[in-house]
Amino acid sequence: MSATIREQSDQIKAASAARLPGEVLAVFDRSVEDLLELGVPVEAVKAGERVEPFTLDDAAGNHVSLAELVEAGPAVIVFYRGGWCPYCNLALRTYQRELLPELDVFGARLVAISPQTPDESLSTAEKAELAFTVLSDPGSRVARGLGIVFRQADDVLAAQRELGLDLTKVNAEGSVHLPRPTVLVLDQGRTVRFVDIQPDYTARTEVADILTALSEL
Repeated sequence: MSATIREQSDQIKAASAARLPGEVLAVFDRSVEDLLELGVPVEAVKAGERVEPFTLDDAAGNHVSLAELVEAGPAVIVFYRGGWCPYCNLALRTYQRELLPELDVFGARLVAISPQTPDESLSTAEKAELAFTVLSDPGSRVARGLGIVFRQADDVLAAQRELGLDLTKVNAEGSVHLPRPTVLVLDQGRTVRFVDIQPDYTARTEVADILTALSEL
């Protein structure tokens, strides 16, 4: 049996603890604690609500609408922080390997959305060799409309720059806002049938939970 996303995430955290400077780790640990204390915003999208129509660009700059995503069946929409995030990458690779092959049974489509520029999204897709749609959400406007956005704290931004990552350069419109890791399952009417929002950015929705949600449509 393959490792769960949680188990893989724990391995990344252990490796980071051995590799990153102590002061940087302390900043990241505090940021997780702060986000957990905030929890899921009360205004965040909930099951039973309809998602407003949107159109975003894919990695090649093509326009992709929500109507297209649900045209032939349900859509599994994954909001992730960016290709620079190791926890996002492991989740996307796991979804590619274990979720995508199961979606034909449900006639479902998988799409991943981040605030990165289309060019950066292309890099994400290429690096992970993803076979599903990757979209750019400039300024996290779609994610903001769903109530899942937070602003990266200044000390975290500084720690990231120390490690060579500048969010203002990889995110469209230079935004320092990020989506909480979120998975939505939408039916063809754009109604949310399943939602899982993770306050802890090291956590991700397990494949089994997504498949269960699809089977209950």
